[in-house]
Amino acid sequence: MTSVYSADSPVSFDELLAHIKTLPVPLLPPAKALDPTLTDKIASLYLHPALEALLHLLNHDLPSAHFLVRHMQSDPAFEAMYLHGILHRIEGDFNNTRAWYHDVSSSEPFELVWGKATDEEKAEVQKKKDQGETKMPPQKSARDFVDNLEKLSKGQGDKQELAKESRREFDAVLDWCIKKFGTGKHTDASKAWVQPNQEISQKGQDMVTGNDGFRKF
Repeated sequence: MTSVYSADSPVSFDELLAHIKTLPVPLLPPAKALDPTLTDKIASLYLHPALEALLHLLNHDLPSAHFLVRHMQSDPAFEAMYLHGILHRIEGDFNNTRAWYHDVSSSEPFELVWGKATDEEKAEVQKKKDQGETKMPPQKSARDFVDNLEKLSKGQGDKQELAKESRREFDAVLDWCIKKFGTGKHTDASKAWVQPNQEISQKGQDMVTGNDGFRKF
C-alpha cells in the first residue's frame, strides 16, 4: 500500500523491524492491527510490496496486507502468493490457506520453510485429490501445521508450540524477501504487480456472477 505521504518514514527499516519483532506473532484471527501507528510508517518506507505486505502481517494488519497481495496472485510472484496463504491462515480460512500453499509448494520460499516434497508425499496428496479433497501442499509438515492451527482455532492443541512454528515461518520468509528485494525504495509498486492467471481470474468472477457465493480471496 503506497503511503499517502511523500515524506520519508519517521523511522528506519531496522528500527521499525526491531519494534515489529517485539509484537506477538500472528497465529489466530486478530481483531485489528496491534499498532495502528505502524501502518503508514511501513508504507512510507516504500519497500517492495511483498516485503511491505509481510510487515503489515506481522503487525496483524490484514486489510493493508491483503490490498497488496491481491495485486500479486500469480507467478512469478510466488512470495506474495505464499503471503496470501499465510494471511488466510491468520484469519482462519484454512482451506484457502491449503490452496495457496499448494500453489506455491515447489517455490523457493516455501521449500525454504517446509522442504522439498518427496515422491511419497506427492502421491499421498494426489490420492486425496482423486478422492475429492481440496487442494493442499504435498509437504506433510506444512499440512500438519495448518491442520493443527485449525484444531487450535477450536480450542485444541499447543498454542505455544504453534506460535514458535509461526515465528519460524515468518522469519524465514522475511529473510528471503529481504535478500531478494532489499530494503531500498520501490517508489512505483505497480512494477511488481502481476496479472492473475486464468484460474484466479475465474474465481474472482465467480465471486461476483457465479453460483459459488462470496469467497474470501
